[in-house]
Amino acid sequence: MRSIGEMAGDSGLSASALRFYDRSGVLVPAWVDPLSGYRWYEPGQLDEARVLTRLRRAQMPLADIRLVLAGWSGADTELVRGLLEAHLRRLEEGLADARTEFSAIRALLDDRENLMTSLGTAAPVRVGVPADRLAAALDAVRFAVGTDPALPVLGGVLFDVEGDALRVVATDRYRLAVAETGTEGHGGDRVQALVDAPLVDAMRALLRGEGTAQLTVDGDRVSLETDGGQAGGQRLEHEFPDYRRLVQLPAGRTAVVDVAAFGEALRSGPVRDHEDSERSGVSYEVSVVAVDGGTVTVRGEGDEDEHRVGVNRAYLLDALAAGARDRLVLELGAPTAPVVIRRPDDAGTYSLLMPVRLEG
Repeated sequence: MRSIGEMAGDSGLSASALRFYDRSGVLVPAWVDPLSGYRWYEPGQLDEARVLTRLRRAQMPLADIRLVLAGWSGADTELVRGLLEAHLRRLEEGLADARTEFSAIRALLDDRENLMTSLGTAAPVRVGVPADRLAAALDAVRFAVGTDPALPVLGGVLFDVEGDALRVVATDRYRLAVAETGTEGHGGDRVQALVDAPLVDAMRALLRGEGTAQLTVDGDRVSLETDGGQAGGQRLEHEFPDYRRLVQLPAGRTAVVDVAAFGEALRSGPVRDHEDSERSGVSYEVSVVAVDGGTVTVRGEGDEDEHRVGVNRAYLLDALAAGARDRLVLELGAPTAPVVIRRPDDAGTYSLLMPVRLEG
């Protein structure tokens, strides 16, 4: 007999996935200890678990997976082969449809590129920013900068100057962070500059004390000058996505959390192993949280509340640290809506974390 831990290690399925497939009636353990509830599997179930792993990676529907495993040990393989071929046809048809739609979207993009102009300005734009406020703003968003070389547009921080406000924004698709501070000497039209991560870090190193930093956008160059020196370089040519559309969310359930206590509850509380279907080979631990009556809780395996939301635990801990407050506001909407972390005293600074789809 194999324990659930041994089964997980040998099959490629996590222990939480094995528990899920047990509850779903897809791969039921041969024996469950009536006292401890611990699951044990027969040696022959390892092959089924490995098949299940492959079917899961191929994104076969759960109903079909159940039938494949039900017919796996039989002498007649016609049903299994038919299900595999039918799913493969669906994938191929879906890919063909996606290619058609993407081609149409690319054509629309080509038309837009011919009409759109750069946000750069002919005359240099210079604004003064309180050094300590800009330092705090950069600290609040730096954790969300993307590192995927295939998406260089997300590999920096957007400096967005509009009127007398400066917003800095970063996102890696799975989390988005925004911070706002006031400026002096502009008060005009909107100006944007996308700055790569190394230059952002060099700018941050200059921001010491409470003086005023001078931010300059001159054509394709951006620089920051303080009493301690200057850092500058070419701004990224890419156009950052319109983050203002991404943060327009319906109100959710909120709770004010003690950051230290909530962080400890996350670090010591239950987690679920998650394999990212969008990023092959990427896995991480998911915390399941819920807000009820103004109180946030970290949920265990058996808590199936409809209001629970799964979130990458490491990302949530990073966002709590970047919030730089003893108390923060946690906002949960639908299970498919982003988790929002806000400062109670600063409406312009917040983070959004994409939820993780919970199996079942």
